[in-house]
Amino acid sequence: MGIKVLQQSKSQKQKEEAYLLFAKAADMGNLKAMEKMADALLFGNFGMQNITAAIQLYESLAKEGSCKAQNALGFLSSYGIGMEYDQAKALIYYTFGSAGGSIMSQMILGYRYLSGINVLQNCEVALSYYKKVADHIADTFEKSEGVPVEKVSLGQLHLIGRKGLDQDYHKALHYFLKAAKAGSANAMAFIGKMYLEGNAAALQNNATAFKYFSMAASKGNAIGLHGLGLLYFYGKGVPVNYAEALKYFQKAAEKGWPDAQFQLGFMYYSGSGIWKDYKLAFKYFYLASQSGQPLAIYYLAEMYATGTGVVRSCRTAVELYKGVCELGHWAEKFLTAYFAYKDGDIDSSLVQYALLAEMGYEVAQSNSAFILESKKANILEKEKMYPMALLLWNRAAIQGNAFARVKIGDYHYYGYGTKKDYQTAATHYSIAADKYHNAQAMFNLAYMYEHGLGIAKDIHLARRLYDMAAQTSPDAYIPVFFALMNLETMHLLRDILFFNQFTMRWNWLKPDNTIGPHWDLFVIGLIVAGLILLLRNHRG
Repeated sequence: MGIKVLQQSKSQKQKEEAYLLFAKAADMGNLKAMEKMADALLFGNFGMQNITAAIQLYESLAKEGSCKAQNALGFLSSYGIGMEYDQAKALIYYTFGSAGGSIMSQMILGYRYLSGINVLQNCEVALSYYKKVADHIADTFEKSEGVPVEKVSLGQLHLIGRKGLDQDYHKALHYFLKAAKAGSANAMAFIGKMYLEGNAAALQNNATAFKYFSMAASKGNAIGLHGLGLLYFYGKGVPVNYAEALKYFQKAAEKGWPDAQFQLGFMYYSGSGIWKDYKLAFKYFYLASQSGQPLAIYYLAEMYATGTGVVRSCRTAVELYKGVCELGHWAEKFLTAYFAYKDGDIDSSLVQYALLAEMGYEVAQSNSAFILESKKANILEKEKMYPMALLLWNRAAIQGNAFARVKIGDYHYYGYGTKKDYQTAATHYSIAADKYHNAQAMFNLAYMYEHGLGIAKDIHLARRLYDMAAQTSPDAYIPVFFALMNLETMHLLRDILFFNQFTMRWNWLKPDNTIGPHWDLFVIGLIVAGLILLLRNHRG
């Protein structure tokens, strides 16, 4: 009962009522209800966060063979949240969780074998784990056969329940009918979609779906054309006719509709009513994947994994499967984590981002690291926060996050969570500057060349890097201006002092004799230079 209420509920009050039902069921020993309660205690749903109580419940559930509990205990062990930091134990929990059917554990293990986190890096093992998860997610997409949102309208918001509006099929149909009457082809197509899928307001009716898809298609609407293609492809209300399906999919694909591009790819891939043609299949899957069509990405992964129509590439297949896996329902935690952070519930936000980070989401790795380095969280000991943040910045940097790469440089430069190491800092700044053209990295590297920190002093290279930073980002222009002023001033000072050592040593205390009649301007320059150095010591 609780699960059904939770699935149907949209408002906060309804969800709280659902959790009360879970609490009652958990007290009676219901395994699924106990898992939901443990999750609520871990993630802080409705202000219920109590990690100690969550761990006790998970441990009890793990003894009963709960794969979800084993996954949760693996996650907590991997961060040392409420438990001892133990990567070996985390790996055991994940392995048992995966064997028991936890797709979250399978995704985590896929990421670990892909990146070599506490296991030997192994692309083929990563591939097997990611494929299991991707198969599951692709299956849910294939069953839904949903038509993606093109232009958001009031009807669509009520249809899918977005932007604070509850899902309401009656209101959705009302607004669509109103817009269709005014001539909106999109609205006609969405009415067709509602009747094709069936719901409380529009009972499933293939004939009505055909009618509205036809109306939209007659106006050249891509969604309507695609809808007609689906009806002919699956034989809904009309006899199966692959030739007609192909015709409508081609028309919609020409208008750039990704779902139609995918359907064309699938027809050539599977040989549905036409000769198999893997080159054309690849072409259409690739086109659709560029718009983020999940099934197109999945089938591209299948082609690379098996070497069908393309040269087999484990790495490419894994990256594509990973992209599909990241569309799983758990991605909803990004929203709840964001709102928890916005509401000041830092611990709840961190736990959710940290779990997503463990699953391989690069953005979540950066967000978790940011929260940890702010030292606002209470679920980890203060001395563990910088080392854990550094680990997460590293994982994000490996996945191509330029900002994370600069942060690693900063951590080694200042000695945050690790020993001060200018040479390592310079290495990371160089990667961010050369590979990602990051202006901050160029600026930092220029400073290190200017002062010979971890690398051989090179004033000419410092000037060049400062200039490059200013050219790369308008935000860098002012810091670069002052940095160059400081560099030139100090360079001039050294030249003057060097000259004085040999020619005017006896007059070095007299400003007029040392640096000319405009010595006052020079002193002002030195003051500015001092301020720059002070600012440099506090740079982010």
